[in-house]
Amino acid sequence: MKTVLIVTMLASAASCAAQVQNWQIDPAHSASQFSVRHMGISTVRGVFEKTSGTVLYDPADPAKTQVDVSIEAASVNTRVQMRDNDLRSPNFLDVAKYPTITFKSKRTEVVGTGKLRMVGDLTIHGVSKEVTLEVEGPSEIVNDPRGTSHMGAEATTKINRKEFGVNGAAAVVGDEITIILDVEMKRPTAAK
Repeated sequence: MKTVLIVTMLASAASCAAQVQNWQIDPAHSASQFSVRHMGISTVRGVFEKTSGTVLYDPADPAKTQVDVSIEAASVNTRVQMRDNDLRSPNFLDVAKYPTITFKSKRTEVVGTGKLRMVGDLTIHGVSKEVTLEVEGPSEIVNDPRGTSHMGAEATTKINRKEFGVNGAAAVVGDEITIILDVEMKRPTAAK
């Protein structure tokens, strides 16, 4: 009887583990965007062009979702070379010293159909702070003809840049930064 119970428990655990899917963030179809007020009169928008990472997702229980995102800080692009160089410098992101921006989720809550709230640690400029991402998605899964499944999501949050030690141009650049992560995830269609 004990043997049957142990085998049943192991089979149940294996079944639960099999439901969690490992997705890769597709850098070619993902972007980490931001916006900030300039002199209080206009909004400057930019993007980090190199975003990668992994997502563990259980379609039966989205609250088990875990995310690990890495952004190459030097890939910042605001369409103005001089400004981008300043953002890469020690005045702002100091990308030579802090080459990556990361987000690692700690817990996820389902807040509605197709809506998640994800809490995790955001690290910018070597400083980690807990932030909350409001997530739209994930989307329906789409399978392409090459045998790859795709799924998307959008996550937003607001931070105060000075809390992360990013203090440059205080009289010109606003403190509040809106961050939008648009990610497309992929995995082999046959993957379990």
